[in-house]
Parts: sequence; C-alpha cells; structure tokens
Amino acid sequence: MKDHKDLDVWIQSMLLVEDIYALTKNFPSDEKYGLSSQIKRAVVSVPSNIAEGASRKGDKEFIQFLYIAMGSLSELETQLILCNRLQFVNSIEIYLHQIEKIKKMLFGLIRYVNNK
Repeated sequence: MKDHKDLDVWIQSMLLVEDIYALTKNFPSDEKYGLSSQIKRAVVSVPSNIAEGASRKGDKEFIQFLYIAMGSLSELETQLILCNRLQFVNSIEIYLHQIEKIKKMLFGLIRYVNNK
C-alpha cells in the first residue's frame, strides 16, 4: 500500500479542505460556531479518515475508514446545500462537483482494495 499522501483521493480531499475553508471565511460572523464549524469538521474528516485507514494493518479496517470518509462527504454536501438555501453562498456547484469526484475516487479505491 502506498503512503496516504500518495493517494490521489487524499490529495483531492486536501484541496477540497482548502477550498471549503476559503468559502467559510465569507459566512456571517454569527455562524462561526454554527454551520461553519460543522462544515469544517466534516471536510477535515475526509482526508483524516483516509490517512487513518491507510495506516491500519488490514484492508477491512482501511475500507471501514474509507466509508467513514464517504459519510463525511455526504454530510458536507448536505451542509453546503443548507448554506445555499440560507443564502450564505451564491453557488455551490463547484464544491458539489469536487465532492462527487472524490466520492467516485473513494468507491474506486474501495473496489480496488476489496478485489486485491
């Protein structure tokens, strides 16, 4: 197994973290400890779980952490839709596209690990 920092899905999820942190800088100040905080936790969870899973001994554990990362992406997607509905942001399409891309990469990695 490669080091987690060599995995394309980890690299893409780190880029998503950077983009989401930049997005939340423009949120209303009263959301600092609300939705903004939840979004940051969810997005940081994605590369963190990929890294933690990659460091585990067995494939079964790795896959479990990849599914946790997938759950965090779904949580993030929901939170971004909420932000759009609450008019904190004008467009979330670029972020939804990134999320979809990372989900596909995670599914591919899960399939690969399952079949090796």
